[in-house]
Amino acid sequence: MLKVDKVTKQFGGVIAIKDVSFEVKPLEIFALVGPNGAGKTTLFNIITGVLKPTSGHIYFKEEEITGLSPVKIVQKGIARTFQNIRLFKSMTVLENVLIGFENHYEYNFFEAVFRFPRFFKEEKIYKEKAMEILEFLKIDKFANYEATSLSYGNQRKVEIARALATEPDLLLLDEPAAGMNPKETDELADTVFKLRSEKEKTILFIEHDMKFVQKIADRVMVLDYGKTIFEGKPADMMKDETVIKAYLGDIDVEG
Repeated sequence: MLKVDKVTKQFGGVIAIKDVSFEVKPLEIFALVGPNGAGKTTLFNIITGVLKPTSGHIYFKEEEITGLSPVKIVQKGIARTFQNIRLFKSMTVLENVLIGFENHYEYNFFEAVFRFPRFFKEEKIYKEKAMEILEFLKIDKFANYEATSLSYGNQRKVEIARALATEPDLLLLDEPAAGMNPKETDELADTVFKLRSEKEKTILFIEHDMKFVQKIADRVMVLDYGKTIFEGKPADMMKDETVIKAYLGDIDVEG
């Protein structure tokens, strides 16, 4: 599904990531972990077109996407959420999700301004699709609430809903469990499993909550100072001496 091949990113004299390579298989749940500053978000930004790598290549479904714009990346079938929730404060939950469909609208500006029949037809179709996504995530009852008035956990779900509206095959989640209480984290784990089993999504995520990582990840890659120090099963990661020394020794591995 996704192949990262010897990717390096340098900012001036600072190397954020160096010669990182890995593959995410179809329908896999793959975790990317490591200390703050290890290069995880930089890698996400390269995959999604926000940054261009200094060297190396990114492939999606065997097609090279290195250096494509974020819009083109979304159109190819990759969507993401962010570590810091980015919802439109003055908009409802439903309106935030509808923004995710913007690349699918066929009506033009003129038809929208003068409210031509095709505008209303498409609006109806995408509102129904948005409500289906909200229902899937069990937040449809909040459709007409201001998005930022929801609990932290539900705001995370709104952001996931908006990403799903782009109809991706690969979903990138940046610290989805951050700030959640144990109940919300358990609900998020169930949601991720449902995204794979019912929506056939492949998941790549960044996370510091090791209990969450162990619960849902098929495989894990650990970065430290921009380099890969481990790739394999979560259970093996927890016993790896290099990982323990570089990362796990400083965090609460029980979540």
